[in-house]
Amino acid sequence: MKTTTISQAPNYHEQTVKIGAWLTNKRSSGKIAFLQLRDGTGFIQGVVVKNDVSEETFQLAKNITQESSMYITGKIVEDARSPFGYELQVSDIELIHEAHDYPITPKEHGTEFLMDHRHLWLRSKRQHAVMKIRNEIIRATYQFFNDNGYVKIDPPILTGSSAEGTTELFHTKYFDEEAYLSQSGQLYMEAAAMAFGKVFSFGPTFRAEKSKTRRHLIEFWMIEPEMAFVEHEESLEIQENYVSFVVQSVLKNCKLELQALDRDISSLEKVQAPFPRITYDEAIELLKEKGFTDIEWGEDFGAPHETAIAESFDKPVFITNYPTGIKAFYMKPHPEREDVVLCADLIAPEGYGEIIGGSQRIDDLELMEQRYEEHGLTGEAYQWYLELRKYGSVPHSGFGLGLERTVAWIAGVDHVRETIPFPRLLNRLYP
Repeated sequence: MKTTTISQAPNYHEQTVKIGAWLTNKRSSGKIAFLQLRDGTGFIQGVVVKNDVSEETFQLAKNITQESSMYITGKIVEDARSPFGYELQVSDIELIHEAHDYPITPKEHGTEFLMDHRHLWLRSKRQHAVMKIRNEIIRATYQFFNDNGYVKIDPPILTGSSAEGTTELFHTKYFDEEAYLSQSGQLYMEAAAMAFGKVFSFGPTFRAEKSKTRRHLIEFWMIEPEMAFVEHEESLEIQENYVSFVVQSVLKNCKLELQALDRDISSLEKVQAPFPRITYDEAIELLKEKGFTDIEWGEDFGAPHETAIAESFDKPVFITNYPTGIKAFYMKPHPEREDVVLCADLIAPEGYGEIIGGSQRIDDLELMEQRYEEHGLTGEAYQWYLELRKYGSVPHSGFGLGLERTVAWIAGVDHVRETIPFPRLLNRLYP
């Protein structure tokens, strides 16, 4: 008899197997019990017929409690009514641990209660689906960049300077020096690109922004590619190809998870490169036409603005050429307009907001020195970054994709707190 997992069960059609599992729910009548089982790889129904098992096994099936663990033996058979397509005809149950008073019962619970029990909430079918989609996005990310010749480089988490200013960073002492938790690995990835050509990082970042919106986390994960000899237009093509690849990978490999979340996949099926592009100037005009009469040129866009812009398109949309004054010091000016920079934000459909921010970086030493002076950057803390323009500078571009917002969009989840295993929010550091 083969020991296997639920996800591999279809490979053992009409065969008897043994699976280690937990009970998520059950119902029973006088002569039959239906056990909803999970094992971490998937979910399956176990059917226990009184006449087909010992009296001891049937009584165990009727009385077993939610989240009790077991080894369960049975035959894998097709079941057209199941989303999974198979069920387990149970012949034996070996109880491992009997759980009592499991706090998350099959009823409605408030968000705060579920967040307090996040360590257990992860076991639910919905959370399982979200985390599997997150995992597929990560897997597809590695595949895309590895297949396209990128080298993964890991930037530091503790830094002595900031990529975009220090007002919203977590400060800490690094022995006798001031240090920060990284808000971006970008500056270090630029150094890596000058050594390896095309690189990407994937790691945690931290922002001490006191925001409670559904789009914000204190700790989140970023994918940050950086590319030497790549200019702005080529970078946009790489971004749209990457996002298209990830979405199509999820559609192909996470059908059951999308179904479990009741995700309407019709909008995701449209996510194929190329993506539409509008300039910041055009976005301002579009917003005014949509009733945002107070928006002025030079202002950054908030969530309502991004949502309104996205509603005009059926794919993610690039907003390009933002004003210099609202973007980071390292972004290269537009060759024909000094008041805007060669940058783009990628706005996801359906109100999920910005998922990518990117730009061509300044590669001219004199201009970067001017930016240092304008932004009050100390030469000592940023000297190494300046030297990238001093020794073999080349045109280069990069971008950062926020993993949790991307998971929220693809999975159709309302709040990013469900898209990371243990979210860190403004008022939450537990569990």
